[in-house]
Parts: sequence; C-alpha cells; structure tokens
Amino acid sequence: MRFIRFLLEISWRNVLIATITGLISGGSNAMLISLINQAVSRASLPNALLYFAALSLCTLFTSTITQFMLINLSQNAIYQLRVRLSQNILSSPLQHLERLGENRLLATLTDDVRVLSHAVSAIPSICIDLATVIGCLIYLAWISNVIFALTIATSALAMWCVQTRIGKAQRLFAVARQEEDNLFKHFQAITRGTKELKLHSLRREDFSTKNLQGSAAKLRQKNRQAMQSFAIANGMGQFLQLSSLGFILFILPLFIHLPIPLLATYVLTTTYLSLPLQNLLRRLPDLLQGTVALQKIEMMKLSLTSQSEIETTNYISRQTGQIELKLELDRVTYLYHPNGDDQEIPLNPEAQFLPPGQKHPPKPGQKHPPKLGHPPKPGHMPLERHPLADEEKGFLLGPISLSLQPGQITYIVGGNGSGKSTLAKLITGLYPSQTGSIYLNGVLITDENREWYRQHFSAIFSDFYLFDSCLGLNHSNLDREVEMYLKQLQLERKVQVKNGILSTTNLSQGQRKRLALLTAYLEDRPIYLFDEWASDQEPQFRDLFYRQSLVKLKERGKTVIVITHDDRYFHLADQIIKLDYGQIQSNYAPTISYLS
Repeated sequence: MRFIRFLLEISWRNVLIATITGLISGGSNAMLISLINQAVSRASLPNALLYFAALSLCTLFTSTITQFMLINLSQNAIYQLRVRLSQNILSSPLQHLERLGENRLLATLTDDVRVLSHAVSAIPSICIDLATVIGCLIYLAWISNVIFALTIATSALAMWCVQTRIGKAQRLFAVARQEEDNLFKHFQAITRGTKELKLHSLRREDFSTKNLQGSAAKLRQKNRQAMQSFAIANGMGQFLQLSSLGFILFILPLFIHLPIPLLATYVLTTTYLSLPLQNLLRRLPDLLQGTVALQKIEMMKLSLTSQSEIETTNYISRQTGQIELKLELDRVTYLYHPNGDDQEIPLNPEAQFLPPGQKHPPKPGQKHPPKLGHPPKPGHMPLERHPLADEEKGFLLGPISLSLQPGQITYIVGGNGSGKSTLAKLITGLYPSQTGSIYLNGVLITDENREWYRQHFSAIFSDFYLFDSCLGLNHSNLDREVEMYLKQLQLERKVQVKNGILSTTNLSQGQRKRLALLTAYLEDRPIYLFDEWASDQEPQFRDLFYRQSLVKLKERGKTVIVITHDDRYFHLADQIIKLDYGQIQSNYAPTISYLS
C-alpha cells in the first residue's frame, strides 16, 4: 500500500517501536478482559487488585508510548510531505509545471496535503484500536477454539463484504479528486475575473450555473456516493458482528455444549471489541482518501521520494570568477507538441548539429569553442526545418544560432507567437534545448550543470512574480541599497524597506515592474533579460529604461537581452534579432538608414 510505504520511508524505527508497544498494549487489554471476567464470575484469584492495577498501568504506559511515537511519526510525515512536495515542484521542469497548470498545482498543495494530513493523523488511533482487536482475538482463541474459528470466519466474511464497497468508494474518490481540479480552476476564475464577471450579468450567471455549480455538484455527488458506500460497509460490518453474536449465543449451544461462563466471557469480549472495530471502520475513508491523494501526486509526476531535475552540487556551488561572459547558441531547437507532451525529438548521429569534425558532444564542463552556424541574411527565411516541424506535430522554434557578447545590448523582436518568450526561456535555461548546444564561455550546458548556468541570469518575464522581501541577498547595507534604488525609480513615497522586507507590493503594474527591476539590480548578475518590461511604463520611465538603465548595464560589461516592440529605441541596440514563425528572419546591427 502506497500510504504505508510512505510512512515507512519517513521513519521505519518509529513504526517498529510503535508496533511493538502497540502489541504489548493489546496484550495487556486482553489480559485485563480475562481478569475482569474472572472477577465477574467470582473466581478466586490472589492479588487480583494488584494484577488489575499493574495491567492497567501497563496498558496506559504502552498505549501512551505508542501514541507518542505515532504522533511524532504523523507530524514528521506531514512536515516532510509539505516540504518535499514544494521542493519537487520547484525542481520539476518548467514546461511540465506549465502543462499541469496552476489550478492542479494549487489543488495538490492545498487539498491533497490536507487529505494526507488527516490520513496520517488517524494513524495513532488506528494502531491502538488494531492492537486491541488483535489482543481480544488472541484471548478468544485461548478460551475457545470453536468460538475463535467462528469469529474469524465471520470477520473474514465481513472484511470481504466491506472490501467490495471500499473498492467502489475508492473509484468514486478518484473521480471526485479529478473534479476538484476543475473546481479550483473555477475558483481562480472568480478571483482573477471578478471585474469581467461583474460587468456582464449573463456571463456571471452562466459561469455560476454551468461551471462553478456544475463542478461543485459533481464533486458533491461523487463524495456523497463514496461516503454512502462506507456507511453501507459499516452497517454490513455491524450486522455481521451481531449475526455472529446471535449465532454463538442461540444456535451454537443447540449443537455443542457451551458453559454459561464461557458465553458470558464471549459476550464481554465482543462488547469490548465492538468499539475499536467501529473506530477502524470510521477511519477507513481517511486512509483511502490519503491513498487517492498519493496516487494523484504520482500521476502528476511529483514524486515524494525523488526530485525530477538532477542537480549536481559541484556545478551549483561553482562560482564563475568572471564578470564578462560570452553566451552562444548553436542550432538550438525546441518543439512544442499540440498534445502537451514534451517528447524528445528523435535524432540520429548526423542530426546532432555538432561542429564539424566532432563526433560526440563534450562532457559536462568541458570547454569547446563552438562553431556557430551562419545566421540567415536579413529579410530571408531559412528553409532548413526539422522533419517533425509541421502543423500536426507542433510548433518548432529553431534551429537558432546566435552569439551574445558582454557589454552588448541585444533586442529580440517579432510578432505575437513568433517564439520570443520561448527563446528567452531557452536562453535562461528554463527550457532545455531538444537539439543543438548552448555554451557559456565555451562550457557546454547540459542537464548536470544547467542549475549552475541559470544562476548567471537576472530576468524579468512578462508574467513575473514579485516577492515582498529581498530573498537570497546578503548585502551588508541592503536596506541602504534598496532605498537608493527606490529613489532612482521614484518609488520612495510608495514603498519603504526594513530588514530587507518591502512595506508593500500592492502597486500598479508599472510600479511593480520597477520594483522587479530593483531586485534585478541588487542581484548584479552577468546576464540580464527583460521581457516586454517597458510595455506598462509611462513614457518618462520607458525613455529612462532604454536610454539610461540599459546603457548603464552595458557600460558595466553586462550582457543585456531585451524583448521589445518599441521600434523608436531600436537604434540603441547593438544587435537586433527578428523572429518569425520560430525562425531568425534577420540578425543585424541597427543603422540610421533603417530608422529612416
């Protein structure tokens, strides 16, 4: 069972200790029943009170230890669940997370974690009840083999009947969990589309009736049916338990002789047994929903036992030691599949786009001066395309060959859907290239050193996220630096800083982008990338960005990459790369004749 394996991976020692003490507790319970039965039947037993007190203390002590161990286990499991899941989301490939969608990730981080927390929290009481049941069954076997055999047979029948209902309930829970993804999607529409819904009453009514209420109704129906299956299973279990009791009390004595004290002992034991059995049945839905949540996480390829992207410590901790870095792309491609699968493009040795005379790509970290393919002439569309690049297979970006020099400003331009943002993610290492090579100062970038490679970039994407604190920055005078940049960006009246924490990020989009630019300045990395940064700026700040901010970065030897449509500033670039349908249509240095 996935759920049990998950707990064993957290701490098998706690599980072992809890199992041993739980069995001792169950045995003490069984001995207590025997002692109580002898006292009720008025059998003489020397030091009965002393035995009773000792067994009671033993039961209390062992059950308390068991619960403490299991509480520690459950809370550690919940903690590690949240941490591992968050870490694995952060370490998963970006294209995989984009394919999953924000609504599915939020459903996992909130609802799946909540369900698993409830399931793990149920473990202590389940183990105590299970130990009590085992102890009582052992006592029944000791007093009468016949009664024990009948009890086991009835219990097996009850378990089989309950299992049939549990299987149906698990399938219903799985369907309900799928519907929760849709419900979270509609919740996002409420929070993000409030203005549009308020301005259109028919759209609002249609959304509420068809989308929101429809998903909520389906979720209610599946959860209700699953819970009803458990209710039926619980009722069947109680009915079979009562049937077993009635058979042993009223029918079995007609065929074999059963002493009255033995029957009284059986009634006392089964009565004592009924409460933990009912507790176990009530806890089964929590365990089953926890299993469904784990299955959902595994289906999303967010394993709790391993990370998706392999990161090599040597490369992560490696420092460049060079301020100016040359970045080169050699016939890099990335293929979008319409079905959302990021499959690797099948290649033969001749299709690896290696430099002439090189049969195999360099090993990770090996320097190799790339021989870049010649870029197309301005105004000419290259004819060479990958054989998979067609409308049915998907959209192909590339092959892209370009060189980005330190102390140089490069503009990437093109129409919507031309591949600018995808190229930006390839350049920054957020997307792995499917063919071709990327070199940083001659070092080939692979999966093993991609994390190290990413640490050379400061980027502001069009869909950027703004943190409210200066995370990962250990400057000695951090607040003073932030205040200086706030004044430069004319935000000192809007935002204050204390201990690296910004007073607010609730600003206009243009002001938020200026705060993001502040963070990029503080990072002070060799390569800067801006994706439509100036699109939400007032003319004054747009002009300052192109004429001063970018120029200052260039003068400091930074490699500057700007995705833009502002053609009035094209003359300030050292290189302009124009994309069209995923291809470099032109790569040129701007001239006065172009501007005219």
